[in-house]
Amino acid sequence: MNDVVWPEITVVDACVRRDGRGGSPTAVTDDDPAATDLDRCAVAAAAGTSHAAFVGPGRTRDGAWPVRFFTATGELSGCGHGTVAAQAVRLTRTGHAELTDRQHTGGRTFDTVAIRRPGGIEVWFDQGLVALRRPAPNERAAIVDALGLRADDPHPDDVPRIAAPGAPRMLVPVRDRSALVRVRPHLGRLATACRRYGLLGCFVYVPPMGDQPGAARMFAPAIGVDEDVANANSTGCLAAHLLDSTGAQTVAIEVEQGDTLGRPASVLASARRGPAGITTRVGGLAVVRDGD
Repeated sequence: MNDVVWPEITVVDACVRRDGRGGSPTAVTDDDPAATDLDRCAVAAAAGTSHAAFVGPGRTRDGAWPVRFFTATGELSGCGHGTVAAQAVRLTRTGHAELTDRQHTGGRTFDTVAIRRPGGIEVWFDQGLVALRRPAPNERAAIVDALGLRADDPHPDDVPRIAAPGAPRMLVPVRDRSALVRVRPHLGRLATACRRYGLLGCFVYVPPMGDQPGAARMFAPAIGVDEDVANANSTGCLAAHLLDSTGAQTVAIEVEQGDTLGRPASVLASARRGPAGITTRVGGLAVVRDGD
């Protein structure tokens, strides 16, 4: 590992609640072409965050800003709350009230918008197409068993799905927030099952009902994140699943996360049907910490 001196590391609380509380702490810095991936993995740990975003020094050929995401164990093909954090920092470096741009991550270029609000910076990004499928019986059993759900915890009407906006993850519905709080996964078994079936992790959720936001917890021990404060991409996946299962043309949801970790968070997402399939848009409010 090189002795890299990063120019500046900013910590952003991404996807805070409407009152500004909580959010997922994410480190954001300008990338250094001389750094190794081990150097990048070390940034999140040094900053005390689970994820770190690295903004490239210049635009790609298609005019997008390259952004890479790392945890302590390796690179991610995408990171929703990391995108919220990175675009919030990019806006703070300008004098603008709004920044509409494009980001290149994991081989994909997509639109982003960041807007200054009284409580922080609101960021939205296009997640793109989300592919959905039903898990095979052995796949479903391995993940659900590792979660340690009680017999009456599964949702009575909803069912697990595999959702892939790129990296696939399993969406597992439970009946209510009490069941969600009770989830105590066997992390070793869950990591093994996720690696076996090529899954990023498991998004356990209570569906939104009327004006009541949904609630969720994301477990991804296979990539070094036992429980995520906020998983924006999985929230977009949930919007796609709800659209698909209800037959609606559009769906808009809010999903609260992070309460069990003492970091209340909230992610917004919408889904719509198009000629190529279901596409989603994901957003959240970010607070850039002063002096970090």
